[in-house]
Amino acid sequence: MTTEALIWLIPLPPALAFFLIVLFTNKNKALSHTIGVGAAILSWIASMIVFARALGVEHLGEHPFKSAVNWLPTGAEWFRVGVLIDPLSAAVLFFVSITIFMIFLYSVGYHNYGQPAGDHDHAGLPPHGATVTEHGHTHVVPSVEPMYSRFFAFLGLFAFGMYVLVISDNLLTLFVGWEIMGLCSYLLIGFWYGKKSARDAAVKAFMTTRVGDVFMLLGISFLYSATGTLSFREIFTEKVLHVLQTVPSGVFGLSAAGLIGLLLFIGTVGKSAQWPLHVWLPDAMEGPTPVSAMIHAATMVSAGVYMVIRMFPLLSLDAGTMTVIAFIGTFTAIFAASIAVAQNDIKRVLAYSTISQLGFMIAALGIGAYVAAAFHLVTHAFFKALLFLGSGSVIHGMEHGVLHTGNHHVDAQDMFNMGGLRKKMPITFWTFLIGGFALSGFPLITAGFWSKDEILADAFGHGHMAVFITLAIAAFMTAFYTMRQITLTFLGEPRTEEAKHAHETPWTMTTPLVVLSFFAVTYGWLGIPEHFPGLGGILPNWFHDFVGHTLEHVPEAPAFSWVPLLTSLFVALGGLFFGWFYYRNVKSAQEDVFQIGVLKNKWYFDEVYDFLFIKPAYWFSETFVSKWMDKTVIDGILHSFGIATQWTGEKIRRWFDLAVVNKFGDMVGYGTKDIGKGMTPIQTGRIQQYMLAAVFAFLLVSLILYYFLTAA
Repeated sequence: MTTEALIWLIPLPPALAFFLIVLFTNKNKALSHTIGVGAAILSWIASMIVFARALGVEHLGEHPFKSAVNWLPTGAEWFRVGVLIDPLSAAVLFFVSITIFMIFLYSVGYHNYGQPAGDHDHAGLPPHGATVTEHGHTHVVPSVEPMYSRFFAFLGLFAFGMYVLVISDNLLTLFVGWEIMGLCSYLLIGFWYGKKSARDAAVKAFMTTRVGDVFMLLGISFLYSATGTLSFREIFTEKVLHVLQTVPSGVFGLSAAGLIGLLLFIGTVGKSAQWPLHVWLPDAMEGPTPVSAMIHAATMVSAGVYMVIRMFPLLSLDAGTMTVIAFIGTFTAIFAASIAVAQNDIKRVLAYSTISQLGFMIAALGIGAYVAAAFHLVTHAFFKALLFLGSGSVIHGMEHGVLHTGNHHVDAQDMFNMGGLRKKMPITFWTFLIGGFALSGFPLITAGFWSKDEILADAFGHGHMAVFITLAIAAFMTAFYTMRQITLTFLGEPRTEEAKHAHETPWTMTTPLVVLSFFAVTYGWLGIPEHFPGLGGILPNWFHDFVGHTLEHVPEAPAFSWVPLLTSLFVALGGLFFGWFYYRNVKSAQEDVFQIGVLKNKWYFDEVYDFLFIKPAYWFSETFVSKWMDKTVIDGILHSFGIATQWTGEKIRRWFDLAVVNKFGDMVGYGTKDIGKGMTPIQTGRIQQYMLAAVFAFLLVSLILYYFLTAA
């Protein structure tokens, strides 16, 4: 099979899995997850084959795998859509296929496959456990998810959307995949729709990301009107880019390229949860943990950054747009890190961590660090997927403890209810530790160090000192809150009875943790700078050489400097040390100095948005639209039509129906009646009279005929 044909087939298995599960196998849990996991495996195998073949192509950036077909007629020509695998999409396809496969496998154990149905479980609510009797002893065990098959169907559709986005050779089909994921995020964040918080979070995610998507669609429309194409290869030609750079847009003094880039970037602000559209992502934790991993690592937010990286040749043409991107990313990085320090929910810490790390990538793109942003996108996907799945394993283990004690009021996600889990859940502990150290940028042995250090090196090397200092502070805070999370969750002694009875999760959950741990360590070795002291040159800087050739002009790696390196070492090791040193003796939230209102309440952004946007929207809809527009204006117009129609009908009835139609009808009726009465005397019933009348009539007709015939 040709590589191009194989690329077309990559998204197909998860799409087929969605339809097969929904239409045929939704009553059979085993068959449903077999189809779902099998589809993920098939897409992974196809992706690995394509990736391996991509590695074998010299100058892949100049000669990518591509194929296109006619789709929509545009007069004399056709709008063509197709697939494209260049160095960037090959690198993204690599991590997307692996993380999706791991998340599918993990979901089997997470949703308690093989366990009995719950005693009081209902569709739309998390399972609450089942009572079983073993060896004469009755106890409560985890129960299987009531909507088990439905989950794998939605997960398949989610994966399909991301695959479509990655392999697309144009912005239109990329946007199709983009919107499919927007739908799936709504369906999966609100998967447990019986919970009000889950329903609200799903609506919040859907509406917030739609704000960005509207601007993105405007950018796509503007780009098509200006160039007549949405194909990446055609847009990124020197001629088209020159036109976009020189033609003014008439808005804020931006060029056409600047305005288009800014509109597209707003789409990423929504999809990748950058300030000020960041508010949806923490609430997305209401969905099952595999969904969180999909959103934070394999699909949703990674797609936003990928789109900006993909469109970098266009965005980089306007200095004003690049400045906006750099500011948004830098501010988001430190803003979200400040909130993560005060969160007690193990998943919410990671949610704000994701927002912060995405800020690192966006900031890198804003200062022109193309390769560094792409490198951190890939490494972050591996260790953030690991951390989210690890947090799900922790929650799963804690829920065992909750079922054992029967105290359902204990929050299994609150880190202050944990402690000492390293002994209870050793595989989860060591893999989570690897992921946490990678997130913190632990020197040399973790992938996060190499990708984050490259961003800092680019910022310092190109003179963006404000970005460098801000990101360094954010990196210190990242290491601090990560060690806070590890210390509160795994170290010390259990702080609750539930933590004492937690235990390790099944192999379907721990195996993905081990696999992702491997990449959270080793993938960084593919991007060691050539001039790095001691290690540079031992392994080639493959990532820079490979992904950098996506662009026509390969960006130069920043010159080595000790300042960003020492800064990386200090912020990572210092943050980890101080995080452990402070929280090793903290026993409760009351002892935590960071439990202050402004941080705990996320700088009150939800409250501010509620005041500025939500309440006015409700007032506008209830007061203006419903009471005034609907009930007063629209209903008034309709009622006036009703009154006018009734008046007109009454006049028609009186002056036409009664006066004309009825009188004419009465006249016909009465006339017929009078004629009948007049003819009544001749209806005697005597045959002799009828025969006599017939004879006279015959004679009369005969005389008339005779007269006319003789006259002729």
